[in-house]
Amino acid sequence: MQLTLDIPDHCLPQKQDHHQLARQLKLHSALLLFQSGQLSRGAACEFADVDIYSFLAACKQYNISVMNVDPEDIEADLLRFEQRHCL
Repeated sequence: MQLTLDIPDHCLPQKQDHHQLARQLKLHSALLLFQSGQLSRGAACEFADVDIYSFLAACKQYNISVMNVDPEDIEADLLRFEQRHCL
């Protein structure tokens, strides 16, 4: 699928290559969709056309958690572990 955006010239960085801008827009869109739970990590990598390592580095750069686990789930797992192992 190809998507066309109309972006006013004055909104673009003056010296940025259009291909570089397109790559950045794809990555930032993928990060947002991943962060909002609309894409998995793998789908976000495919969307942005980057490998998992580049995607995880971008997540780190923008403080996006790559762990999609609720704190309550972690607490429940810990309680089950403690009960099984009598800690």
